Amino acid sequence: MYSSTTRKPDPIDGVISAKITARRKSRGVSQQALAEKIGVSFQQIQKYESGENRVAASRLIRIARALGCQITDLIPDEDR
Repeated sequence: MYSSTTRKPDPIDGVISAKITARRKSRGVSQQALAEKIGVSFQQIQKYESGENRVAASRLIRIARALGCQITDLIPDEDR
């Protein structure tokens, strides 16, 4: 069960971060370009990709659209 006081990052967040990074790089999109497409700073993209900040569902949808992929491409395979 998830607790809001948990300090350890959830492994799912790490997978999402890695998949965003891999998809962005495979498309040849810079962090700056992705940030502009979804309306955030490139520092925020860095935080998403490093796992420092979690990605909200609405933001994940915008990222998927900006990278030309399905949301399911950005979540763990076992959760598809």
